[in-house]
Amino acid sequence: MKSKLLILGIAFSLMTVSCSRKEKDNSTITADEASVNAKIDLANDDVSSIVESEEAATYANSSNGKSMEVASVSYPIITRSPAFGTPPTVGQTVTKTIDYGTTGVTLANGNVLKGIINISFVYDPTATSHTISYWFQNFYHNAIEFNGNKTFTRTMTTGTDSHPIVTMNMDMNATFPDGRVFNRVGTRTREITAGYNTPNIIADNIYQVTGNWTTTFPNTVQQTSTISSPLIIKMSCANVNKPLIVQGVITFVRNSHTATLDYGTGDCDNLAVFTINGNAYNIVIGGN
Repeated sequence: MKSKLLILGIAFSLMTVSCSRKEKDNSTITADEASVNAKIDLANDDVSSIVESEEAATYANSSNGKSMEVASVSYPIITRSPAFGTPPTVGQTVTKTIDYGTTGVTLANGNVLKGIINISFVYDPTATSHTISYWFQNFYHNAIEFNGNKTFTRTMTTGTDSHPIVTMNMDMNATFPDGRVFNRVGTRTREITAGYNTPNIIADNIYQVTGNWTTTFPNTVQQTSTISSPLIIKMSCANVNKPLIVQGVITFVRNSHTATLDYGTGDCDNLAVFTINGNAYNIVIGGN
């Protein structure tokens, strides 16, 4: 999913850059904005996954739990209050600092992180709903600096097929290397619909994602993005094509212009259809 969104942004740029240069009224959806949205989405997915893994590791091992997703031998450096070796008590606030250093650490998915992610949550192993807050210190994701606050709430469904639903809330700024600042406000809800009962097997996981968000661009123009048909993510598709979104539609709206991105009907391919102003473009995303 992460690599898919990044390469999608590049594809948009290559496909429509000549048109976007001609647009002077800031009224339509441009290739540059598609690329910006894709890169911010990419960072959101990476950071949310890191934070969720660190919170879950605390419940798996209250004394010394850390995520197994280490980026290298040296990083990240993870510290905690209460200190590792001292289990938190029920109702106590736990804070973790995840430090990727100042020179940049490459994750397994190829994205480069540096700086610090802080997380905070109240320790309660028996609760069916957990809220985690996180914020940044000099944090960069692929050379884009992120500031602001985010929270997500993980709630367990009831019944024999109990599984988590994670709702992410964000209000953050992304500063690009050229100095442009973009503000993102919105929510994304991710539900695991298959594979939760086999935690040691990632390939059988299937997720459903819904949500909406608003991006404010440096020229103060706002664009809304809505997942109009739930996105379906199949982890098994990683063995076929690195893009993992196989189904669903995102709708973009800016002034009177609407565009859609349709990921298909569930096949493990790297194809999508981008439609704007009645014109449809077949997009090849990612690949091996």
